[in-house]
Amino acid sequence: MAETHSPPLRDLLTITPDPSCNLTVHKNISIPLRASPLPIRANLYLPLSPTPGQKKYPVLVTYGPYGKDIPYSSFFAGSFSEVNPEHRSPHSAWETPDPAYWCREGYAVVRADERGTGQSPGVLDTMSAGTSECFFDVVEWCAEQDWCTGKVGLLGISYYAGSQWRVAARRPKGLAAIIPWEGMSDYYRDRCRHGGIYSDKFINVWWSRQVLTNQYGRAGRSSIVFPPDGPGARGQEETLEGDLPDEALVANRRDQTTDNEANRFRDDEYYASKEFRLEDIEVPVLSVANWGGILLHLRGNVLGYTYAGSKLKYLRFITGRHDLPFYYHEEVELQKSFLNAFLKGEDSVGWSVPGKVAPVTVTLRKGNVGFNNAEKEKVYEKREEEAWPIPRTQYTKFYLSGGHGLSKDKPAAGEKDQVSYDALGTLDNPRVVQFASAPFEEETEITGHIVAHLNVSVTPEAPDKDDVDMDLFLTLRHLDAEGKEIFYTGTAGDPVPLCKGWLRVSNRKVHEENPKHKSWLPHREYLSTDVLPVKAGEVYGVDVELWPTNVVVGREGRIVLEVGSGDTQGSGIFQHNSGTDRPASRFAGKNSIHFGEGLENYVTLPVIPPK
Repeated sequence: MAETHSPPLRDLLTITPDPSCNLTVHKNISIPLRASPLPIRANLYLPLSPTPGQKKYPVLVTYGPYGKDIPYSSFFAGSFSEVNPEHRSPHSAWETPDPAYWCREGYAVVRADERGTGQSPGVLDTMSAGTSECFFDVVEWCAEQDWCTGKVGLLGISYYAGSQWRVAARRPKGLAAIIPWEGMSDYYRDRCRHGGIYSDKFINVWWSRQVLTNQYGRAGRSSIVFPPDGPGARGQEETLEGDLPDEALVANRRDQTTDNEANRFRDDEYYASKEFRLEDIEVPVLSVANWGGILLHLRGNVLGYTYAGSKLKYLRFITGRHDLPFYYHEEVELQKSFLNAFLKGEDSVGWSVPGKVAPVTVTLRKGNVGFNNAEKEKVYEKREEEAWPIPRTQYTKFYLSGGHGLSKDKPAAGEKDQVSYDALGTLDNPRVVQFASAPFEEETEITGHIVAHLNVSVTPEAPDKDDVDMDLFLTLRHLDAEGKEIFYTGTAGDPVPLCKGWLRVSNRKVHEENPKHKSWLPHREYLSTDVLPVKAGEVYGVDVELWPTNVVVGREGRIVLEVGSGDTQGSGIFQHNSGTDRPASRFAGKNSIHFGEGLENYVTLPVIPPK
């Protein structure tokens, strides 16, 4: 895509000391790029009163589209008001480390506007190979500066975590460690197309509120106003080099909403261009996954850890809202000890010694403490494990029955049955069937990956319809001894179930020959050449991946597997409503689950025996 800018670029750098936060802000530093004459613009924060004798610092870098100059208090005032006060400064920005805190700890901080956003000119193409190459240049430039020790660390949430996987796989010089905190690692599977189904609502809202409003050259962006009940690029400064005409803005961006709707498969150029290999990552990794992130980041953190090529890598599971735990005192102490080990050579914990620190730390969700209550969630115990998945996992089949039961006992041989429900459900009009277990006789821990095997068919609304398909939306729920559902804290503090999973039946092909294929994690490539036919009335056996989860089911508690044809409770903003992707002409009708000889339906749960 052509890169357009007008008027000509100029030096925008300003240097301002802030004694109240004990730092100096170098605003709008221009970082040169190898493949473009256009720079990346960044803010550099340096300690104002450094440790005596210290002239160089390790640096923490973030690179993203949300606006390096937008205060956290403007981007999402409600969230900022709840942030740990230790990290609530005038220099705080959404989902990034607070410069005031980290400069006090002897670090420099660089916060860069991604190409095509904020004060960085160029093509706005989020999560692309091109913008990741720009991030690569930013990392290497930082490592070479006279104020840097040559050590660069990456630390941030969500977008500022997902970008870490992509740039670390490119191995920039100076990169010493990364902490992707709740950040997807697989653009297609984790974020855009769950089981091949387009997750349109989140992408539409995210794009319009957090990215498009901050495009470089957009007129009037400093005065953009929209409802305050959520994150958004409010209060950005105008482009200091002037506005661009609308036709230049359109030419200078790849729109995620139209691109994701238009492209369906991983071998489409759009998705293929964003691919990279986690196995190429070599630096130490601390991947932090949130059990409540059941629709966006959780899977990416788990599999990012699993496949990263790093010799020193760690996986930590937490709970709580998406925005706040990153700033909790105890979690920052964890971040600091990890970064100190690899950026300062001060390892008080043993991160740099193979085998010294347990690779996996699991937070155990036991009991009903409610949701969106950080204090009550502190009762959740943590346990260290030697590997992921947990080696002593007992993968246990719970069989579905036509009577809506869920049991370890197989249904009687030859017992034919069929359970049907309407297609094209929505969050406002859910169309589901549920299968509930008997009360558990003893306390049981479920931790790990989940797969459901179902035998399904579709009966189209229009007779003799050939071009049909079927979308499966699965949810695992937890009921207490009284039969009341126990909810957990979701991304936005909303009540969520244990986990969810999805599959478009035409995308059912599994690549068993791939080394990543496991009985507990079916491997799909989602290629255009993998599409299999779906014919009216024919029964297909499919394996549906549900995202990993953890729960300790109490005695007399129950598990419920919910099968639906659309989003159900717990989906929040992460919905799949695109009429282009799910047209009634192909999906309307009746969906059915079939039971009988050779038609076993079950969900395989990862049961963890006590140590």
